[in-house]
Amino acid sequence: MLCLLTQKCISFNLHVTFVLMQIQWVLKRFEELNPYQLYAILQLRNEVFVVEQNCVFQDADDKDQQSYHLMGLYNNKLIAYTRLVPPGVIYNQPSIGRVVTSPSVRGTGAGKILMQQSIKTCYELFGKLPIKIGAQLYLEKFYNDLGFFKCSDVYIEDGIPHIYMLKEDIS
Repeated sequence: MLCLLTQKCISFNLHVTFVLMQIQWVLKRFEELNPYQLYAILQLRNEVFVVEQNCVFQDADDKDQQSYHLMGLYNNKLIAYTRLVPPGVIYNQPSIGRVVTSPSVRGTGAGKILMQQSIKTCYELFGKLPIKIGAQLYLEKFYNDLGFFKCSDVYIEDGIPHIYMLKEDIS
């Protein structure tokens, strides 16, 4: 039985690795998004932030139009997304927000790959400036592992504990 289970685990891990290697990254400004891409982004954000997290909040906050949208696609399906916000729109620094992965890829490392791609893209778009984020408190270690450090006390946003975090190390 252990052998069969081990074979299934190896097969699953190889499949996950294959999926992560096959993610197609697409970066667009708001005005470049077609209606299907915008719908997929809003659908994923609503699925996770509103339904899964049971949080009523104003997702359409007039910052999408000034931002870049990084989409991770697998088989033409949106599985990962971030909004890259230029300096001066939310904070003095560039920001990565609306970080979301599809429930179908949770636990695979897709979130880490999404953030690594987002950090790299922020540096390409805005230069090697510090990056500021508003992170849900329970994700502090996740962001620490990516080089972000806590730079505020806990605050409540939309009923969820958050902290501000900063990534100054440009390596």
